[in-house]
Amino acid sequence: MKLLTQAIRNSLPSLGSSERLPHDQIVVHTKFFTPDSSWTWYAVEFDGDNTFFGLVSGFEVELGYWNLSEMEAARGPLGLPVERDLWFKPAPLSQIPEYARWVGAT
Repeated sequence: MKLLTQAIRNSLPSLGSSERLPHDQIVVHTKFFTPDSSWTWYAVEFDGDNTFFGLVSGFEVELGYWNLSEMEAARGPLGLPVERDLWFKPAPLSQIPEYARWVGAT
């Protein structure tokens, strides 16, 4: 599976573009996950080349940066690659369950 299609690439805002927005106005455009572990990445911004910014849920939940190339090379404990959630619809960051738990909203 191609993790980042041209359509998704075109829909992602550039890095830093949502920096001053309230979190309920920041949109998560796509979701990636490891099917054989508990890691999930919610992409908010992309530099057009390799670097994403968004919500990462793994050992901890945090906003941060990650690389497409590292995601493409990563394998979970059973050797399965990272996948893109084909059914994920863009949503405000504030509506992502991991984010809500992280900020104590639930």
